[in-house]
Amino acid sequence: MTFLQKLIKPVAFLLILAMTTVTWGCQTTTNAGQGAGIGAAAGGVIGGIIGSRSGSWAKGAIIGAVLGGAGGALIGNYMDKQAAEIDHDVEGARVERVGEGIRVIFDSGILFSTGSATITSTSRYNIEKLARILNRYNETSLVIEGHTDSIGSDDANQSLSERRADSVANLLEAYRVSGRRLSPIGYGETRPVSSNETEYGRKLNRRVEVLIYANDDLKRQADSGELRY
Repeated sequence: MTFLQKLIKPVAFLLILAMTTVTWGCQTTTNAGQGAGIGAAAGGVIGGIIGSRSGSWAKGAIIGAVLGGAGGALIGNYMDKQAAEIDHDVEGARVERVGEGIRVIFDSGILFSTGSATITSTSRYNIEKLARILNRYNETSLVIEGHTDSIGSDDANQSLSERRADSVANLLEAYRVSGRRLSPIGYGETRPVSSNETEYGRKLNRRVEVLIYANDDLKRQADSGELRY
């Protein structure tokens, strides 16, 4: 699979969203207030995605900034509450609030045995807890990304990352998260967040990320000034 082919799905998927770029390392705990002052921006999406080939999704283009003013603040508050619950209830997950989206990061070593795409029994329980929260905050869509380190062949890493993303998406669906909300995709070794020259860096690169953002219905509700939850 060529890199261009790998980009087709996320590019087509993300182009329907209004997005804004951020500098890597910009992480906030509460974004409701920030969302009130952010307007929608779609420029640079393609360049952002391509630029993130050597970094995480947040380095190139951020999910969010779909609404400004009061609507943006409402979505920010909705995401703040959801992120806080995930952070509190889901063990082994690192939670980041970025813009009007949420980034949930799982170390693949926690979710899977080495070289496997079968989720461990302990991790199944944590994915179930994540699913319960997602079902309470059901006005969101999700991208599930699989990532690997650079050990092994490109093709093997690409296949493993895709199977791991699919495993997480399938388990979420088994726990009643609508499949229409889920978009799994594997990036293999193409998006490292650290150096593959050290074991610590490779450990960081072996991960599954769940990216959560407002769906169209939530945007409409926020634009009208009231959310139903």
